[in-house]
Amino acid sequence: MGLPRPEEVIAHRKPFLFVDEVTELVPGERARGRWHLRGDEPFFEGHFPGVPTVPGVLMCEAIAQLGAVALLSDDRYAGRLPLFGGLDRARFRRQVGPGDTLELEAEMTRLSSRAGRGSGRALLDGKIAAECGLMFVIADA
Repeated sequence: MGLPRPEEVIAHRKPFLFVDEVTELVPGERARGRWHLRGDEPFFEGHFPGVPTVPGVLMCEAIAQLGAVALLSDDRYAGRLPLFGGLDRARFRRQVGPGDTLELEAEMTRLSSRAGRGSGRALLDGKIAAECGLMFVIADA
């Protein structure tokens, strides 16, 4: 069996699905994936005119979505709904724009039946563009 497409695992859909592909997956532990920025994403129009830039918070959302793929791929959490509880230590280090591809990494660091913590990074050309810690609750869908 190959790697799942993100929309086969998480509830997110365009225009709010920011993970285009999963490249590595250890269910319940970690995942790697990619977000390809085509340039037609609606946020580029207003952020910023003339200098289109991916908002840092959307890079954190992409990391969280990839983390949700890792979490929900574990049979213990399949069918549940992970919801943001908070962000820790979010840092934005590189400008990302149309035509760029972000390499995403997410790792679950602590899980229980109702909540968890994780962390992740978004890399551009091998250099950190964004990194953050994630806190989430795991609700019934």
